[in-house]
Amino acid sequence: MNPTDKQLDALKELINVGVGKGANVLNTMLKSHIVLKVPCIKTLSPKVLRKEIKALGKNQLAAVRLGFKGALSGDAMLVFPEKSAQDLVTACTGEKSMDSELDSIRAGTLSELGNIVLNGVMGSIVNMLKLRLIFSVPGYAKENLENILTENTIESDPLVLFVRVRFLIENLDVEGDIILFFKLGTLETLLAAVDQFCANPDAAGRP
Repeated sequence: MNPTDKQLDALKELINVGVGKGANVLNTMLKSHIVLKVPCIKTLSPKVLRKEIKALGKNQLAAVRLGFKGALSGDAMLVFPEKSAQDLVTACTGEKSMDSELDSIRAGTLSELGNIVLNGVMGSIVNMLKLRLIFSVPGYAKENLENILTENTIESDPLVLFVRVRFLIENLDVEGDIILFFKLGTLETLLAAVDQFCANPDAAGRP
């Protein structure tokens, strides 16, 4: 089933609240203003999704992935171009080198930052819709995003809900993307909870 415009607008509202919470924490940590752009929300087939990803125009990427299951199942990913990732790590740790011995520092720092942002987004969704989810430990990867998507086996679903949020950290010249994949098997549950939220926020997500 495809979301209605009303449902997509409600999801956009929830996601913006969550991104705002994560951005406030990063603002405090980095002392830099973070600019958020309106998210793109679409239902796509895996084939069309790959075209969407390629349109980002990025090759080597640094990504933090947060898996979730329960009432909803899928993955949340925070993705940076390699230079943006390094600039962000430098701002947090003061380490400027790209040497391999700093890979663990880079991975740990980005995982922590990604966890803040992604938990802000997913926390907003599950709290306001009153849904229960179990989250995996955030994982860091540095490779082509298409490979990451393949590893997440998105081909098992004929349709995924693709959410893209653009943000810029002005003083650091850092840019990134938040991409959420809700598997088709849980899409109906998500949309039903959104409908309840629109009708009565206090009762959202309850049987």
